[in-house]
Amino acid sequence: MLQVTVERGVARLTMDSPANRNALSRAMLAQLGAAVADAVADDAVRVLVLDHTGRVFCSGMDLSEAAGAGAGDQGVHAFPELLTALWSSPKPVIAAVRGPARAGGIGLMAVCDVVVGGASATFAVSEVRVGLVPAVISAVLAPRMARHLLHRLALTGEVFGPELAATAGLVDLAVADDAVDATVRAQVDALAAGAPAALAETKRLLRSGGPRGSFDELQELSARWFASEEGQEGIAAFREKRPARWVP
Repeated sequence: MLQVTVERGVARLTMDSPANRNALSRAMLAQLGAAVADAVADDAVRVLVLDHTGRVFCSGMDLSEAAGAGAGDQGVHAFPELLTALWSSPKPVIAAVRGPARAGGIGLMAVCDVVVGGASATFAVSEVRVGLVPAVISAVLAPRMARHLLHRLALTGEVFGPELAATAGLVDLAVADDAVDATVRAQVDALAAGAPAALAETKRLLRSGGPRGSFDELQELSARWFASEEGQEGIAAFREKRPARWVP
């Protein structure tokens, strides 16, 4: 589910599960977590790049695993560990977003230091539309996004493009689709020009406030809503491609 390459100081972690839109399954979360840990421990790595194959960057948590599962069995419990690892990585992390990102995929973007978004990328904090709550990702979206825009986008669950994502603070560099690779390379070069220890300390300083809210409480809240009546109905409606019961 994940391709990992290390070349010229860059660890590229490429989500490679296009069949389920690079959803954050238990396997994907485990592989991403292991790859991040390996890259951080590798002295040859200066910068991490989070990339993807297929049309979709990341569709969020794997709803097929959430269907019918109780609150204690939801894969969301592994997600905070990955977000924390990326957030606190002493090495800069770049996200190359070439297509849609939804829900937990937005959370992955939010913990990166630099997000490059192509013109074909779209975004949505879409949890409420499937009866869920964006609990875990709220901890990393709140420090990054303009509060009033996050408030509206999380309540409506509406899809928005790179320009609004840049205005909101979710995307740092909105570029043409064919400029994503060159822009990522330029950012890698700019980051690699910094001294490794100085970069790590600067990032630690800027991240010292930490994500807002307790991940323990937030993951419990998220898992409860995944297992709730609304959550299970929303997941079923999503999988069956029909409106949920609460849609007028």
